[in-house]
Amino acid sequence: MRAFQLAAPGDARLRDVPVPSPCPGQVRLTVSAAGVCHSDLHVIHEGVGAAWALPFTLGHEICGVVAEVGAGVSGVVVGTQVVVHAPLGCGECSRCLAGVTNYCDRRRQLPAAGVGLGVDGGMADSVVVDARAVVPAPGIDPCLAATLTDAGLTSYHALTSVRGLEKGALIVVIGVGGLGHLALQMARTLFEARVVAVDNRPEALVLAEKLGAAAIARDGGEATEAVRRLSGGWGADAVLDFAGVPATTAFATDLLRTAGELVLVGTGGGSLEVTKAGKLPQGMRLSLPFWGSRTELEEVVALAARGTLRTETLAAPLDDAAEAMERLHRGEVVGRSVLVP
Repeated sequence: MRAFQLAAPGDARLRDVPVPSPCPGQVRLTVSAAGVCHSDLHVIHEGVGAAWALPFTLGHEICGVVAEVGAGVSGVVVGTQVVVHAPLGCGECSRCLAGVTNYCDRRRQLPAAGVGLGVDGGMADSVVVDARAVVPAPGIDPCLAATLTDAGLTSYHALTSVRGLEKGALIVVIGVGGLGHLALQMARTLFEARVVAVDNRPEALVLAEKLGAAAIARDGGEATEAVRRLSGGWGADAVLDFAGVPATTAFATDLLRTAGELVLVGTGGGSLEVTKAGKLPQGMRLSLPFWGSRTELEEVVALAARGTLRTETLAAPLDDAAEAMERLHRGEVVGRSVLVP
């Protein structure tokens, strides 16, 4: 079968590999769609993948159909469309036992971060995963379903973890990309929020308006003006920064009201100086969310099944995986790029 693998640092390519067989407790999926994420670029080009055993197949956003079940597996039916909860954990700590493998107590000691992040993932014709990681997703378009597992799950976890959000909250979403455009929809659906969308790409701001943003902004100056106007000068209840680059972390806290929350999701190299006596709002909270739990993925799938989420996807065949990565690297993808074997 075909698999898009990281063969060496900086060297990702399509290869022919044997079809995997499930071990006890595992299932094999025929992959229907696999999302392409900025994290994949970090793994390929920034040396992240060098810490893991090579080669391995990329792809941590996976939708597929159960093709085979291993010994001891119950409750997973061949022919069912599922998505994969991809964060790996030790399987023994209290968080793993509760399905919160994204916050495994032993995460820093694990040999891989997740399916497609150190162990074989979904940019292939087939993938084998732990049966406990699959979540049924019947009737959902596979391209949408795949994006729910990271772009959707991370956005949902980041948003619902903000403390004290009320109906009608003012929320700033920085970066209307694969995650941000789903976060915008979730903010409006779950909190009836007024959302200020910030992005320096005109096409991303057009998408934000289409999805119901209360205001759009190209930079920190325009964002400050929009927040001041919509809040009566008080500031935003929460800022979700999905870019995390120096330019956005430089202004993100300026948009917050007293006791507001900055949710730093993006890993673009930005930083924040945290001091008690400085320009930060009094009572400000900072969170650094990572992915989400299996239960939260079930909740995201339920939202999508109700038709409350749409995803802007750019589909490409698996054979074009390398070019899909380059398009993302060049900033040409609005929404989410998805590989369809």
